[in-house]
Amino acid sequence: MRKFTAIALLSITLAACKQETKTVTKVDPETGKTITVEVPVENPTDPAKVEKTQAAVPAIHDSLGIYKQTFKLEKGQTYPLVTYQKDIQTMTAPDGKSQSGTSEMTDEMSFTVNDFKNGTYDITINLTGKRNSQSANGKTVSVDTKQAEPKDEQLKMMWKVNKALVGNKLNLKMTENGKVLSITGFDAVYNKISASVGSTIKDPKEKTAFLSSFKQSFNEKMLKDQFDKNLVIIPAKGAKIGEKWSHSENATPDGKIKLTTTYTLKSVDNGVAQIAVNGGIPKKSDKKTQEGITRSMSSELSQNGTITLDQNTGWVKNQNIAVKTVQTETLSDGKQSQTMKSSSNSTVVVNPSK
Repeated sequence: MRKFTAIALLSITLAACKQETKTVTKVDPETGKTITVEVPVENPTDPAKVEKTQAAVPAIHDSLGIYKQTFKLEKGQTYPLVTYQKDIQTMTAPDGKSQSGTSEMTDEMSFTVNDFKNGTYDITINLTGKRNSQSANGKTVSVDTKQAEPKDEQLKMMWKVNKALVGNKLNLKMTENGKVLSITGFDAVYNKISASVGSTIKDPKEKTAFLSSFKQSFNEKMLKDQFDKNLVIIPAKGAKIGEKWSHSENATPDGKIKLTTTYTLKSVDNGVAQIAVNGGIPKKSDKKTQEGITRSMSSELSQNGTITLDQNTGWVKNQNIAVKTVQTETLSDGKQSQTMKSSSNSTVVVNPSK
């Protein structure tokens, strides 16, 4: 009985170890005759091989020439998201004289990956720095959380608010496809902001109004929209090299004017996916006459630039978009006219090179 059991166990072991084979025909190089042989077949469901294969696939990968964007972020690693914007505004009076001013803004945050389970990332968003500056008539004023509190009383409150904002942490739950499930931790931020303005805003109603305004500009929806624009670029259905896709958003509160952005997947090679950006708002004109005075207005916006994504992680490496806005207003009584012109040249950069 023991002998039978041993043979049975050996048979089971051999059967379990036996590799699946398939029959193929080939020509024997020595005899020139067609022969039939058994060759091994790799098991496609072998967990070790499947895991190895999946690990070898980059975050931005193609299937039949269609590239899709996912995220393959490493646990314990931190990924930057620094946004820099520079605006140069120029006003030209009817006499041809011009006046210009420059404003700059930098928001610094980073994303630390805590865990990845069931297709969902647990990430800590670190708010690390904020800077604003304005230059006009040869004078520059700035508010920088990495610098000392400014002496100018009008700038102190902005500095206190920004200083209270940075250093905070939010928690992000995001799928590997880039869908934001939730962003939490805002109450702690709001409490710090409230405490920071306590010595500046004495009136309770004014303080409540200020906090309400701050919450409207810094909340879960606002950050979701920002991440959708800056992180998830390639559409869910994927795109081929040279393919274009567009995104439209309201440029005015009533939604009558739309800002359209068109993207083109230019290339995916050397670990980088490159996407071209252009579009804007077509020229709009309007003319109205009242009490013998005709007012004509026209405006247009154009944008172009490039976004590069890390093919292996799916994270944005760099974005550099130039936006130009031109607006012209003319007043005429039929005999003479005056024209005012304003223009804005903006640069929006994500993760600028150091």
